[in-house]
Amino acid sequence: MTHDVYERQGFGAALLPQPPFGLLVVDFVNGFVDPDRFGGGNCAEAADRVQELLRQARARRWPVAHSRIVFQDDGADANVFAAKVPRLLGLTERAPASAIIDALTPAAGELVVRKTVPSAFFGTGLAAWLAGRGVRTLLVAGATTSGCVRASVVDAMSWGFRPIVVTDCVGDRSLQAHESSLFDMGQKYATALPRDDFLDALLKA
Repeated sequence: MTHDVYERQGFGAALLPQPPFGLLVVDFVNGFVDPDRFGGGNCAEAADRVQELLRQARARRWPVAHSRIVFQDDGADANVFAAKVPRLLGLTERAPASAIIDALTPAAGELVVRKTVPSAFFGTGLAAWLAGRGVRTLLVAGATTSGCVRASVVDAMSWGFRPIVVTDCVGDRSLQAHESSLFDMGQKYATALPRDDFLDALLKA
């Protein structure tokens, strides 16, 4: 069994959350909840579940960051990511598909990271922004689980943050890729917990 191999080789050790906490919402824009563009699978349902997570984070005054994929209108910043997925070039600053969904509209004081690659950390000021606010454990929600969420989780860990992947607040157009990525991140890079399990543990702490 695959799980037995991971356990035998020493993967999956507990990564206990340590305050202060922060929240990163990755790419929950209109285009990633629309199955005719980049969505599908469980993306829309995951976005709905982020609303309560975001409300709790704001009530506790945690630093909150959101990310968007944003290319220049003329495509001058086209890169290898766009070569693999050419339709991404349509995610420009004013394109409706690139706008964060209304239900998760950033509040004053929340960071919005614009990026042209999967990770919200690569080539952005996100790590410094979180570190400057004392964040040690970073909750991660967003889309897609196997793509931009996973890339951001790996980079969060690489920067020294303790990632918590909120399993029912991340979505993917492929449910198989979603489940495989959750397992892999939980074994190597992060703690993987459903939203309510984390919030219940937080209230009991």
